[in-house]
Amino acid sequence: MLEASNNSELPTIPGKRYFTIGEVSELCAVKPHVLRYWEQEFPQLSPVKRRGNRRYYQHQDVILIRQIRALLYEEGYTIGGARLQMETGSEKAESVQLQQVLPQVIAELEGVLVLLDS
Repeated sequence: MLEASNNSELPTIPGKRYFTIGEVSELCAVKPHVLRYWEQEFPQLSPVKRRGNRRYYQHQDVILIRQIRALLYEEGYTIGGARLQMETGSEKAESVQLQQVLPQVIAELEGVLVLLDS
């Protein structure tokens, strides 16, 4: 079985507009083939596809992937159970998303504060 790794240990999401599948793989500690499989299983996950059918994920896609990862690897849901959790928009899933976004927002605001103090 895959070893569960806490989402809080994952790197912060850079302030880019688009991410390649390789970048998302590193940001979420999930292999690219797993991301492609999750696209088939979770209708909410649909990256932009450009030339040569290359996938480009947006910031909200990365957050969604981390949310799916937490449900599957940390909370022990099956694919069907995780899909149901995502579709119902449970408060727990929203809480996980909020926990992932808040530290990044705080870091960005601290950066702005440093720039303003200069």
